Amino acid sequence: MKLAAILLLPLAASAADGDGFFRERVEPILQQRCYECHSHAGKIKGGLVLDSRSGWQTGGDGGPAIVPGEPEESRMIKAVLYTNPDLEMPPKAKLPQNEIAVLEEWVKRGAPDPREAEATIVRKTGVDVEEGRKHWAYQPVRDAPPPTVRDRDWPLNEVDAFILARQEAAGLQPGPQAAAHTWLRRVTFDLTGLPPTEPEIADFIADHSPQAHERVVDRLLSSKAYGERWARHWLDLVGYAEQIGTEGKVFAEHAWRYRDYLVESFHQDKPFDRFIREQLAGDLLPAASPEERRANLIATGFILLGDVDINAIDKLKMEHDFVDSQVSKVGTAFLGMTLGCVRCHDHKFDAIGQQDYYALAGMFRSTKTTFKTGLGIWSNIQRVPLPELEEDRKIASAHEQKLAGWRQEKLKLETESKALDEKPDAAGQKRLDELKKEITALELRIAHGEYFHPGKPQAIAVQDVAKPGDMRLTIRGNPYALGDTMPRGLVRVAMWGPQPKIPAEQSGRLQLADWIADARNPLTARVAVNRVWQKLFGEGLVRSVDYFGTRGDSPSHPELLDHLANRFMKEGWSQKKLIRMLVLSHTYRLASGNALSTDPENKLLTRMNRQRLDAESIRDAMLVASGRLSAPSGGPGLPLEFPENISGLPLTPKSNHPQFSIKTERPCQDYERTLYLGVVRTGTQPGTARLRDVFDFPQPAQFTSKRSVTTVPTQSLYLLNADLIRERGEDLAKSLLAIQEEDAARLARLWLRVLSRPITAAEREDALAFLQISSSADKIQTWTELARALFGTNEFLLRF
Repeated sequence: MKLAAILLLPLAASAADGDGFFRERVEPILQQRCYECHSHAGKIKGGLVLDSRSGWQTGGDGGPAIVPGEPEESRMIKAVLYTNPDLEMPPKAKLPQNEIAVLEEWVKRGAPDPREAEATIVRKTGVDVEEGRKHWAYQPVRDAPPPTVRDRDWPLNEVDAFILARQEAAGLQPGPQAAAHTWLRRVTFDLTGLPPTEPEIADFIADHSPQAHERVVDRLLSSKAYGERWARHWLDLVGYAEQIGTEGKVFAEHAWRYRDYLVESFHQDKPFDRFIREQLAGDLLPAASPEERRANLIATGFILLGDVDINAIDKLKMEHDFVDSQVSKVGTAFLGMTLGCVRCHDHKFDAIGQQDYYALAGMFRSTKTTFKTGLGIWSNIQRVPLPELEEDRKIASAHEQKLAGWRQEKLKLETESKALDEKPDAAGQKRLDELKKEITALELRIAHGEYFHPGKPQAIAVQDVAKPGDMRLTIRGNPYALGDTMPRGLVRVAMWGPQPKIPAEQSGRLQLADWIADARNPLTARVAVNRVWQKLFGEGLVRSVDYFGTRGDSPSHPELLDHLANRFMKEGWSQKKLIRMLVLSHTYRLASGNALSTDPENKLLTRMNRQRLDAESIRDAMLVASGRLSAPSGGPGLPLEFPENISGLPLTPKSNHPQFSIKTERPCQDYERTLYLGVVRTGTQPGTARLRDVFDFPQPAQFTSKRSVTTVPTQSLYLLNADLIRERGEDLAKSLLAIQEEDAARLARLWLRVLSRPITAAEREDALAFLQISSSADKIQTWTELARALFGTNEFLLRF
């Protein structure tokens, strides 16, 4: 019988029993008017399903849909009556009055519903895992042999064979080779983030042996500067900052240990599979020494160093949001997957379902990440004690000696004060006032020193909870609208076998780390080598470096990508060996010429891509050119407190940002590498006179693999007017004038320091003319202006 005919019957006509009334009168309305948006066969909007009794009993995001016997209290009846503009169902048009009357009568009767099927509050999955595995990125890595090319003299290694084969197939040929100075500047910036020095330039130009390029590369790879450069790349993916959240601006005082762990890991060429295991499950790995245990724990800061609103009132939501950021970070950094959207629904394009998301989320939900403090609504992120080393004991001892000296000085002043406290004369009263001020200052200094006592070393790190468990699916990401429990496990589309068995007492992070670091994982090595390629060549072989899914870019050279991934794993997951091969290729030596009309995006790599230096390299290059770059002083990059939090101590500016003037005795950071300066989550980045903000430093609340590169007027204005540029130009001018030589020789030195190449005859003539015209002005000022002009050129700002 059609719905219209059913509704013509009187309400009592088919009401012999409640179940019959439901079957004859109510269910047809639900099927025709509601199931499209509120059933397992359709959608599950608002988390509500109406195709089972338990569906409306459980309800959606707003709770149960029906209160049996009380239509005026039932959300469904209120919705169909259109009494609330924010709750009107169906949304397109109000139901006819006779249908509303049927629903009201049904609820009055106690909402009888004979449907016994249990409502599984989970959206009907559209994920076809087997079909998804046909996508190239989920296929096993294959080792394709280097192809044969016609021009056999051009390739210097296997990389060149793959590149040249594609060019020859397209009727193209590689462009000319870059000049020696250009290559040296390129490789030095790419590997260390710094320019070559004058002696390094001279040594390379004078080395005419076939091994000249290799010597340069090996020297750069062995330097600590290499570790610092590539650690910064990884910090972009972590969302690193020395603040815990964007709201409270609370210092993450131990975050620097993770930064230094990365520097050392890249410097020592830690195998990438070990690197993965330490960051995801270092606390669960065995250690052969206190130093190894320490590194393992610090590495898990990867999980915690992200944006979390620790002063959120809703702690359950805070917890779920933090877990979401951890799942997203793992997907982006290691797997090239976008997993964040799967919190609320199956992936729109890839074979990744909510089952996969909550399988991973359960692992991080079973990990200690935050804890509630005793201060109001505040929480904090997890930290753990580290094995104490001799270095820690020396630091603590030195701090104790400093405190002891202050206490002794205070006691001496107090003794003198008591001697004057009886009936001092005018001179005695003056001295007494001075003593009180000195004693007060010492008391504050002692209190500060006691509060920030180094104590036992700690790190921002994780541990498994006492009772790990699986996580329930949340409807549309709402932690208060729960669905089925999803067993912890791995992302099915990238698996090659059954789900691992997770011990009851473990979170599953160790099994996750083993799966990601397994050579059989089709994504890990591909994603890793593609990131390295992108840093060196400007674009990845897969240009969507963070997304290898179906809507991402296909690899321009799929055989080369797999060849590199396979070799990367066979050579012990060594990033240094991978980089060495890439930068010693002929492809890497190409000049950055003009684009070809047949290959405007340079996907076939007939030339090198130009890249603008990032903010850190711009600042660090000016420090190198001026001779002011200093070794890092260590420890946190940010002060341990804002000035307004503790009063009475003298302010010692640590940077030119007034908000971060501080009260510590650490050396000034003005001349340290930018890596070691503090990073805040919101607001101006301290210590660089806004340079990082102007030149596209990434937002620390995001996970960034490939930074945005903008060209805006603000950058030109900055280079013309910023105090930082003037100061470094003046430093450079003073260092040049301190050398007793002719101006022409100084100009040659200036060009080498700033542009890493010899000055041309025309440039020398113009510069000497400028110096002659300005001879009456202050000599330092004249050379400062010349240095600043070079700092503002494209040749300085770009890596060719």
